[in-house]
Amino acid sequence: QVQLVESGGGLVQAGGSLRLSCTASGRSFSHYVMGWFRQAPGKEREFVATISWGGGSTYYADSVKGRFTISRDNAKNTVYLQMNTLKPDDTAVYFCAADYSGPQLTDSAAEYDYWGQGTQVTVSS
Repeated sequence: QVQLVESGGGLVQAGGSLRLSCTASGRSFSHYVMGWFRQAPGKEREFVATISWGGGSTYYADSVKGRFTISRDNAKNTVYLQMNTLKPDDTAVYFCAADYSGPQLTDSAAEYDYWGQGTQVTVSS
C-alpha cells in the first residue's frame, strides 16, 4: 500500500506561480511512475503531467506544456509540480498519483494505482 499526500496549493493571481509537492510513504517510491491530474468543478479529472522512475522522461498535457514542470526526488519520496504563468483555467483540485505497473509513461487515470487526497489551486483573474 502507498499513501500519497499533496501540499502547496493555494490562492494565486493570474501570472503567478505555485509549487505542489506530493510525498509518498509505503512501498518503494522509485519503482513508481508518478503523475499529476486535476479536476475543476463540474468537469472530469484530466491529465496534467507524468514522470518516469528516474525522472529522465516526462510528458505533459498540451494545456500546460511550457508552463508546468514535473520533477521528483527519489531520496525524499517526493514528486513536484512547478506551475508558472498560472491562468484562471488552471483552477482545480490537483491530485498526484502513482502507477506501479510502469515503466511506460501514461496519461490515463485508469492506469494509476494510488491517489492522493488532492490540493486546491485557485487562480484569480
